[in-house]
Amino acid sequence: MPKTICREELLELIDRGAQVVEVLPAEEFDWKHIVGASNLPLKELTAQAAALLDRGRPVVAYCNDFQ
Repeated sequence: MPKTICREELLELIDRGAQVVEVLPAEEFDWKHIVGASNLPLKELTAQAAALLDRGRPVVAYCNDFQ
């Protein structure tokens, strides 16, 4: 179930092994992203792409919207 979290909660999840996934296009990921994050652009997110994630670990998906 999706949930908004703060920076401190993100750091705790990462410490416990969570996978961090940026869902914006690759150009934005290349420009700036959280260290250690993977890039799975939302427009390219397929079952095959999602299969790259470890189903035994939590996933934190994020994006950055400047609007």
